Amino acid sequence: MRVHICAVGRLRTGPERDLIDDYLQRFDRTGRPLGLGPANVIEVEDRKGGGMAAEADLLERAVPAGALLCVLDERGRQMSSPDFAAEMARWRDGGRQDAAFVIGGADGIAPALRARAGFALSFGAMVWPHMLVRVMLAEQLYRAASILAGAPYHRV
Repeated sequence: MRVHICAVGRLRTGPERDLIDDYLQRFDRTGRPLGLGPANVIEVEDRKGGGMAAEADLLERAVPAGALLCVLDERGRQMSSPDFAAEMARWRDGGRQDAAFVIGGADGIAPALRARAGFALSFGAMVWPHMLVRVMLAEQLYRAASILAGAPYHRV
């Protein structure tokens, strides 16, 4: 199952980029034998200043046809890392070819796009900067692959 991270904004060179690149490389290495990956990041940017609606349109166009639309949103489902790994395995085992994790901009995800999502994931009730959410998602993808592989990275 291919994984797409569709996000608003361009991530410049720096510590966040380094972390994302490292975790996604680890995810690809660990996940491929399990049928997970590759992972790629698709960045969109609303240059015309159309707000959440314009961002939602760009994000929707970035999601591959037929992909499970997963939004990152504070109103989404909070789950443990093993539960997230099990969810990804269910998607993969159910024949899902693509999963697209959508991260909105500073104002979040437009309600209409959020309503179309097949899955909503929350990293807690706190609001996180969208660039940090990318890092957290990349780490959790790697952690999920490690859990499914039985690797020692995740400890209870």
